[in-house]
Amino acid sequence: MEAKAKLAGHSVHQMLIVFPLGLLATSILFDLVHLGTGDAIYAQVAYWMIIAGMIGGVVAAPFGLVDWLAIPQGTRAKTIGLIHGVGNVVVLLLFFGSWLLRRDNAANPGAAAIVLSALGVALAVFTGWLGGELVDRLGVAVDDGANLNASSSLSGKPASQPAEGYPADRARMV
Repeated sequence: MEAKAKLAGHSVHQMLIVFPLGLLATSILFDLVHLGTGDAIYAQVAYWMIIAGMIGGVVAAPFGLVDWLAIPQGTRAKTIGLIHGVGNVVVLLLFFGSWLLRRDNAANPGAAAIVLSALGVALAVFTGWLGGELVDRLGVAVDDGANLNASSSLSGKPASQPAEGYPADRARMV
């Protein structure tokens, strides 16, 4: 099932989710360095990473919703997509709570703020796995006819047509 929200032939959601996942997951590492060193700069970096990660999540979410709405009802993909999407909303809410607890003193977050971030990261690992399940196992946001020798997404040709100079008979992965 091909993605419905595309840019230059590729799923916009898949392009954007790397930012919130990376920023939010890395924020907890900066919190841990802050806890280990006592250096406030690391807590402040975590604070700003949380803000950027939440913005990235809010930007990526509508594109995932567009793709989810196109998944046929009654399929495993629709169920997994729902859990993935709702789970990611909870991830953003956990980080929003962490941000709220930090905003008056970003240099010295309390334990509750760090715990909310850690819970957010743990849930994001699970929801990220679900996203991988959607793409890698269930074929959501994968071009129809995708194969190892598919033509470029910029060529205007269907993925089932091999790129120039590549044989069609070796296009499928075994």
